[in-house]
Amino acid sequence: MRTLPFFPPDLFEADRDALLKAMFDVGTDPEQRFILGRRTAEFEQEIKKATGAHDVVACGSGTGGLELAVGALDIGPGDEVIVPAFCCQPVASSVINAGATPVFADVDPWTMVIDPDSVESLITERTRAVLPAHLFNIMADMPRINEIARRHDIAVIEDAAVVQGAELDGVPAGRWGTLGVFSFFQVKAFGTAGEGGVVLTDDPELARAVRMLRNHGQDGVNRFLHHRVGRNSRFDEVIAAFQMHRLPTLADRLERRATIADYYTERFAPLAERGVKAPPAGRNGRCFYVYSIQVSRREDLRAYLTEHGIGSHVYYPTPLPLQPAFNAWAPEGADWPNARWASRSNLAIPIWPHLTDADVERIADTICDFFA
Repeated sequence: MRTLPFFPPDLFEADRDALLKAMFDVGTDPEQRFILGRRTAEFEQEIKKATGAHDVVACGSGTGGLELAVGALDIGPGDEVIVPAFCCQPVASSVINAGATPVFADVDPWTMVIDPDSVESLITERTRAVLPAHLFNIMADMPRINEIARRHDIAVIEDAAVVQGAELDGVPAGRWGTLGVFSFFQVKAFGTAGEGGVVLTDDPELARAVRMLRNHGQDGVNRFLHHRVGRNSRFDEVIAAFQMHRLPTLADRLERRATIADYYTERFAPLAERGVKAPPAGRNGRCFYVYSIQVSRREDLRAYLTEHGIGSHVYYPTPLPLQPAFNAWAPEGADWPNARWASRSNLAIPIWPHLTDADVERIADTICDFFA
């Protein structure tokens, strides 16, 4: 019986020759630019074309992109940024590292993304931004979040790390916020053989600030002239070339992931009475980076899958405000019941695009058999 790991070790096997060629081409290029060269500029232009963003700035990682977005908005001590309580830690650390305060909002009990009602209830005179993050299966409710942000005159930093290629109501992910961020961490939908990310914005001044901040506050013209206190979040030329190679086939990989997700959701719908909550059906506003269900008997199911050679993964088993690193920013007596439930119940199953139809059917059959 073939083992189906959650994190497949051969994500880039088909691209091995292209990666080696990219390394050779960059290494032997007379230009000898290994970061922020012409390939990075070309890649930024391709993402602009794909998304319609006015500016795209490539950076060292998705986390770096969030930090650059926070910095470009001049968010700092005394400011608050509303972030989801159930999410990957950079939504909080990017705020704290700027000296600002993360304010944790609860999430929707089904979709597990930030709850707009919770966001609005937490806005104060110190709130500078809201940082919604799209999650495993679905984008955050950006129309409502943007409407709330406009009424309260606050910025929106859209953490679109996992959802490049997704659209909500015809608008690409990454284009809803004042600034948006993609991540190219290897297991993301547009992952790469290393690290990388981009920041998207339609505001030229914010784009200029992000470009300076990513390279030690320099303007790209005058080296060693530092206009701002920046950081090193520069983009690698080999990664730029490799991503340019993989970009034309991204749509096909996303469609394969979406097809697998559609099948899973249909198969798992009858299990609702057994304590299984599948993601909402459909394609609008959906992302297929991870397919995660909510299961009341999670550990039992996970052990059963392991016994049958199928990998799974638990994301964020402790909500951010209950983590030791962030507990100091959790108000006494506050509670995030939906975030706690998401941490206890979510279980992600394989959805990588080179799963065969037989693999996908076997995974679904095994989960259904467990509840039978």
